[in-house]
Amino acid sequence: MFNFRSILKILQFLKLLFCLFFENLILLIFPRCKKTFAGEIVLITGSANGIGRQIALKFAPLGATLVLWDINDEGNKETSILAQNNGAKRVFAYHCDCSNREEVYEQADKVRKEVGDVTILINNAGILLGKKFCDIPDADFEKTLRVNFLSQVWTCKAFLPAMIACNRGHLVSMGSVAGLLGVHRMSDYAGSKFAVIGMMEAIDSELYHAGKRGIKTTVICPYFINTELAKGFQTQNTLFLPVYDAEYIASKIMDAIQKEKFYLIMPLTLRFIGFKTLIPRKMVLLLESCLQIASSLDKAFGQKKKD
Repeated sequence: MFNFRSILKILQFLKLLFCLFFENLILLIFPRCKKTFAGEIVLITGSANGIGRQIALKFAPLGATLVLWDINDEGNKETSILAQNNGAKRVFAYHCDCSNREEVYEQADKVRKEVGDVTILINNAGILLGKKFCDIPDADFEKTLRVNFLSQVWTCKAFLPAMIACNRGHLVSMGSVAGLLGVHRMSDYAGSKFAVIGMMEAIDSELYHAGKRGIKTTVICPYFINTELAKGFQTQNTLFLPVYDAEYIASKIMDAIQKEKFYLIMPLTLRFIGFKTLIPRKMVLLLESCLQIASSLDKAFGQKKKD
């Protein structure tokens, strides 16, 4: 009897697997209509420059209300003006140090009272030190974790309950390829991004099993981007590992949100990282050497330290 039940469960699983494969095949041929953003309240952390600003400008003409969070008031005000010039009707800029839990919750209360419940949360704020493990002071390591990871814990705790109540919303988290594979000079950064990806996978699982299918989750995992965060980094193989600019990344993020993708890994050549446990560690290190990743990081962040 036990064996029969086990076989039955396996057959049911294979049936569901086949249906899922067939569904994805149909969507590949006939993509679903992209979601629209009119009436959405979109909160973007780290909006004063770089990717955050570019995402705000992408949302600006689409009818969404924009809520901009950043510690850089001047840059955030500039993003607000640019967004309004780009078609945004309602833009609210707030000073928020996302590494400070109390400030995150305080500003979240203000947003709910002054704007409304956030329906699309884009966790973009982040820092990158580019130091070797033994050279990172404990305080700086903790700061990286607070800004890159814990800030996302606090924003999700602040805004997810309202999404759950109405079974509607979208969580978008800026991860990184470094959150899939730890590399040279990235111990604190990679640790924070691994945590982000693991947390978002777990939240997505909780929402799925709670029947909250109306809340979508998207995790962004790009390679290096030409912003202040990684200024000076140049890849040795632009074909295999291109360094993208912020505007292009923002356009791909918008597409991923509209298509409700769970993962956005860029470039496509790095999707194999998902199978890293099947690849010998020595092969990974050899590939890093062949692509001169470590030397490129030493050059970029070693120079930054001198500056």
